[in-house]
Amino acid sequence: MNTKNIMRNRWISLYVENQVGVLSKISGLFSAKSYNLESLTVGTTEDPTVSRMTIATCCDEETFEQIKKQLNRMVEVIKVIDFTDMSVYMQEILYVKVLNCDQTDKDKLFQIAQAFRAQVVDYGHYSLLLSFLQTASKNDAVIRLLKDEFKTIEVVRGGSVGIEAISMADR
Repeated sequence: MNTKNIMRNRWISLYVENQVGVLSKISGLFSAKSYNLESLTVGTTEDPTVSRMTIATCCDEETFEQIKKQLNRMVEVIKVIDFTDMSVYMQEILYVKVLNCDQTDKDKLFQIAQAFRAQVVDYGHYSLLLSFLQTASKNDAVIRLLKDEFKTIEVVRGGSVGIEAISMADR
């Protein structure tokens, strides 16, 4: 079996110039080449002239190599880091609003929140808003669980952010 053709999740971290239009150019690269963006987050770093992006995509090895080469060619890109096989800390924020719930539903939701270390951030007569900060795969599991358990939910995800691990980097 040719491992180059296997589709799998891959992550890239980019240091880019913090300028107007950089996000648009990078997302435009993915769009123009028909590469799928699973997640894209961006924020300034300790240096206000530099932003850091975390990009998740699902593709084969050959396509991923092309993506990295094309990103490295962009003038605004300072550094490209392939997180795919690195030891990293990566989390995403997830908000789930559960609507039309009674007291029994709310009791269940408080138990779920405790099990997943979530926070109840808002509470109403017939609804509850939970905030989760965990890996994307754990958030996927939470969403499946809540969809199965409750009538009406509303989901907002913030996309993953990651940073290289310190203790594993020296090994």
